[in-house]
Amino acid sequence: MYKAIVFDLGGTLMEYVGMPLNWSEYYICGFEKVNEILRLNLSENDLRESANKLKSYNPRISKREYEIKPENIFNDVIANWGETPDINKVIEIFFEGLNLKANIYEYSTELLKKCRNSGFKTACLTDLPNGMPDYIFKPAIERLLPYFDLYVSSQICGARKPNKGGICYIADVFEIREAEILFVGDEEKDFITALNAGCDFIYISDFLKNEKMLYL
Repeated sequence: MYKAIVFDLGGTLMEYVGMPLNWSEYYICGFEKVNEILRLNLSENDLRESANKLKSYNPRISKREYEIKPENIFNDVIANWGETPDINKVIEIFFEGLNLKANIYEYSTELLKKCRNSGFKTACLTDLPNGMPDYIFKPAIERLLPYFDLYVSSQICGARKPNKGGICYIADVFEIREAEILFVGDEEKDFITALNAGCDFIYISDFLKNEKMLYL
């Protein structure tokens, strides 16, 4: 019997409206905003070079399964700028420049309530967007946070899916076995994560159709 249900976030319980899985083509917009707000007088070539460097860190492209601190990523990415503005300000303005709009799916809150009312511990396991800190991401899911017993991001556990590290981290915190976790997601990498960790997996579309899963 499962003791915990772990949910992926993006594409499972929420989304950034209009954003694809790979954000690389939007990076230039973020750096243009930084250039404008901080009045850095950077050239188009400077901005494109930074966008390309950030793209090299993108896990959708690099396939990396470990997390890197946002400050380390952006310090490297803006190394060609000459001057060194406050890196936290750069990060904040960069993501503002992407004009992100979060949408929590209509079913998400009630689904999490139902899981907890059925006696399961609940957690989320999310890979943060490339270079995004938790403090920028978490406001997007503020409405969901009260319904999780545990919030785990790639920054917190240090691993990115399909690495099993996130599931193992949750199992350790909950003091249960990985096999006692049901992982719910929307992508193949979520399925492979569960496979690597030795826990069961179900796609969110099937989970919503099969409420008897809550009684297994």
